[in-house]
Amino acid sequence: MAWALKLPLADEVIESGLVQDFDASLSGIGQELGAGAYSMSDVLALPIFKQEESSLPPDNENKILPFQYVLCAATSPAVKLHDETLTYLNQGQSYEIRMLDNRKLGELPEINGKLVKSIFRVVFHDRRLQYTEHQQLEGWRWNRPGDRILDIDIPMSVGIIDPRANPTQLNTVEFLWDPAKRTSVFIQVHCISTEFTMRKHGGEKGVPFRVQIDTFKENENGEYTEHLHSASCQIKVFKPKGADRKQKTDREKMEKRTPHEKEKYQPSYETTILTECSPWPEITYVNNSPSPGFNSSHSSFSLGEGMVRPRLTIYVCQESLQLREQQQQQQQQKREDGDSNGTFFVYHAIYLEELTAVELTEKIAQLFSISPRQISQIYKQGPTGIHVLISDEMIQNFQEEACFILDTMKAETNDSYHIILK
Repeated sequence: MAWALKLPLADEVIESGLVQDFDASLSGIGQELGAGAYSMSDVLALPIFKQEESSLPPDNENKILPFQYVLCAATSPAVKLHDETLTYLNQGQSYEIRMLDNRKLGELPEINGKLVKSIFRVVFHDRRLQYTEHQQLEGWRWNRPGDRILDIDIPMSVGIIDPRANPTQLNTVEFLWDPAKRTSVFIQVHCISTEFTMRKHGGEKGVPFRVQIDTFKENENGEYTEHLHSASCQIKVFKPKGADRKQKTDREKMEKRTPHEKEKYQPSYETTILTECSPWPEITYVNNSPSPGFNSSHSSFSLGEGMVRPRLTIYVCQESLQLREQQQQQQQQKREDGDSNGTFFVYHAIYLEELTAVELTEKIAQLFSISPRQISQIYKQGPTGIHVLISDEMIQNFQEEACFILDTMKAETNDSYHIILK
């Protein structure tokens, strides 16, 4: 049985009777509905499941949402009644998100028998960090080369089709699914909340993240660009088993509160229902542009025709390290002598599209005006001066606009060279 609250239209009636009508509508629900017999659309209408009004699309408060996403992880009991739920997750642990078809009979018939695409993201909850998200994620990439922020546990997932993870979008995964079939996706979050706090004296609280899901249907050209639904929830991520300890600590704190104080807090729910939100805006910075091989036919964030932009830009200087150090010493000496006309160093931009070692070899060969066959290997100088062989994965984790000094070393064969990035 489902219930709905219909408000009178007259302003004076609303002002005088809103509270009484609302209380009357709620009275008796516990007696009329048995456990497990409620309508989920009614539960979603309760205040504890509502987000800030500013984050919701306009005029959507009374709309029945076409889909529902349920994260199978308990909410914290230490959240006040009208605040958004908060869920603790363990780093790297697989958590199920159930993808449910919530449409009424006859709603959105155009997707019957067809697939939809959902894009999952882990993003910052705090606006301050949202403004610097690109820099924050690039810093994380630099400190954790080869790692991802968000992954799909494919063997445990059910009903997902063509799952994809772009190597340049560490916090995003996507897949296709059929709303008519059972679909559950298991996700793993590999960053922890304290990795993005300002480390001053230890013990700082970790920053909250959001898990956001945006779902699209096909347009006339078979591209998944028509937005259907978006929802998100607030999470914090701890080191393994840390989420369980935090949940236990919150529960023990609530048990010590008086009955009157407990009334101000939400109970802990066994699962977390993602609440409706605005769709994630289109990505505009270079590093998150989708690659042609990643999602050319299914991308909702594809670049327009004629707007070809590189996925990665690096700067290289052809001066040898020894010459550069000599010039720096000369420049320092001139500054100390009051001479401001120091030597400056010329860098060349290399634009990479495929993010592969082969492509980098070809671009460096063009720079030196030699054949790519004359470049035997490319190395990156690592800690303590070791030479690390450049791989596709290493290039995919280069920082945008990173600067390198190119040094050459004669290879074993007479006409080839090793290139060292320093």
